[in-house]
Amino acid sequence: MPPAGKGRGGEPEATIVDEREVRRAVAAAALGNTVEWFDFGVYSYLVMIISQVFFPPTSSTAQLLSTFATFAVAFLVRPLGGFFFGPLGDRIGRRTVLAITMGTMALGTLSIGLIPSYATIGVWAPALLLVARLVQGFSTGGEYGGAATFVAEHSPDRRRGFTTSWLEFGTLVGYSSGAALVIALTLALTPQDLVAWGWRIPFLLAGPLGIIGLYLRFRLRETPAYRESSSSERSGPAATWRSLRTIFGEHWRPMLVCIGFVLAFNVTNYVLTAYMPTYLSAVLGFQHTSALVLVLVAMLVVLGLIVVLGNFSDRIGRLPIAGLGSIALIVLSFPAFLLMGVGSIPAVLGGLLVIGLMLICFSSTMPSTLPALFPTEVRYGAVSVGFNISVALFGGTTPLVAEALVAATGMPTVPAFLLVVAGVVGLLAVWSTREPAGRALPGAEPTATDRAEARERVEEERDEEQ
Repeated sequence: MPPAGKGRGGEPEATIVDEREVRRAVAAAALGNTVEWFDFGVYSYLVMIISQVFFPPTSSTAQLLSTFATFAVAFLVRPLGGFFFGPLGDRIGRRTVLAITMGTMALGTLSIGLIPSYATIGVWAPALLLVARLVQGFSTGGEYGGAATFVAEHSPDRRRGFTTSWLEFGTLVGYSSGAALVIALTLALTPQDLVAWGWRIPFLLAGPLGIIGLYLRFRLRETPAYRESSSSERSGPAATWRSLRTIFGEHWRPMLVCIGFVLAFNVTNYVLTAYMPTYLSAVLGFQHTSALVLVLVAMLVVLGLIVVLGNFSDRIGRLPIAGLGSIALIVLSFPAFLLMGVGSIPAVLGGLLVIGLMLICFSSTMPSTLPALFPTEVRYGAVSVGFNISVALFGGTTPLVAEALVAATGMPTVPAFLLVVAGVVGLLAVWSTREPAGRALPGAEPTATDRAEARERVEEERDEEQ
């Protein structure tokens, strides 16, 4: 672990963080996740409507696969956003880049709500939908890594798990809010009105939400770790390429660990949030509204546990919780799908809750674990690149792969295989990682909430160095 910062006489120092500033940083960063996943929840819950609006009426399966493919394409471009925005955040600052990604993401989502239907403009409709999704994906490529880095660098060492877990709390709030709005529209409107214009309402809300997010983010200060580092002295496009060479040349081992953690996290995430509404209706035969409500209830039940586990991870460590989630994926995924296959509402809800509980083992720990893999000067870039490579290859494609596997095999339990593989990869990542809880971020001074804690943290860092 890099040594603590040195003060006068060579003595280690610690940074005392302003708790009000920490709360503002958490709120502004979490809002970005909330907006991103509001958009995501809306798209996932409207996927059957979107397939009818934007694609030719060939067959329902073809429409669904086309819609999921458009969903996946946005994730394939996310690494490009990570390559662009990540090193830029290490070069010009976390706050500025997070404001840019927020505005661009909101613009892409707003655009979806303005695109005419296939019946109106033909093939231009899916083409424009694809462009809007690409804008969303590119901007989102710099969002999560930046938000996690921003909050982690603002957080005191002993509370980093708790503070960063609010990012994923914001994620599920955004998803649940989007889902709840879609359900309300589905109940309030006739099917004809929902297809004709009602589906556009959630996407159009991205405009005002983006403005609020921009306001909050521009009011923030830069993180202490970034202000102390030499990253801000770098300038010019050449610095971006040097940063990427450093990331892949000197930090390839933690990069592989990052990709592994994100694979386990996001395959579980997208099976539950993106695929389950369609799975319950298209495979198990539930009415679409009932399927939406069941997934939403499961998400709301586990929502509050994210920050509880995040707080607990500050006491027992991140790795035991992530390891438990990985083992559960291996052992419980097929039983969860078999339980849902019973077909009753209690059984389906029970299966969804099992997947949700496995998910929060990762969502509560990943925002604090991933930034701790890399030093300050490449942290934003490395987390963004690693996160988005993994999401593009294994996360955003999950609904498409799951739907294709069910269509090819006719086996309703086959998506569980994806979760088992994710659990195996998660265990390998846990095994390859040093416990980050309670430690300073690599390359940064210890951080604390007051002078007494600062002295304790300095002593702990000195003992570890010896």
